[in-house]
Amino acid sequence: WALYTASPLRAFENELGIQKPTGFWDPLGLSKDGDAVVFKRRRVSEIKHGRIAMLATMGYITPTLVGKFPGYLSPSLGLKFADVPHGLAAISKVPTFGWIQIVIYALYAEASSTNFGYFDESFSKQAPGDYGWKPPLLATTNVELRNKRLNSEIANGRLAMMAIIGMF
Repeated sequence: WALYTASPLRAFENELGIQKPTGFWDPLGLSKDGDAVVFKRRRVSEIKHGRIAMLATMGYITPTLVGKFPGYLSPSLGLKFADVPHGLAAISKVPTFGWIQIVIYALYAEASSTNFGYFDESFSKQAPGDYGWKPPLLATTNVELRNKRLNSEIANGRLAMMAIIGMF
């Protein structure tokens, strides 16, 4: 590998998410064409899915550790939060209007991440992981610190994606 300098994969060796000791690891060869736009889209998707997986992992663990909300999830159906089981069994317990709310929110979150500009150039102007919201204690103008935090987030997101799969 050290002698093969003409590889298009060399273009991605210094990108966010390249972790030691493996470096750039693409066992399926998805980046073998060296297309930077496709690589960026995949990195944006990886960060987004990692964030969702981290929330899902915490959502799976937290009710076990601290308990569930008191009261009703759906007062009209008499469904209490305590009646909703963990994991995939919860899918059948959530009311239809609850699923409608979840889907609408997911579509809104997906569209707002590109400023509702799926068909223009707003996607290509964003840095991966930057959705315009600056968390007060995490945001920084220091590029090196920001990249370190994003690398940590990518690594934790990868771990969370595997963790939530294992929990089911």
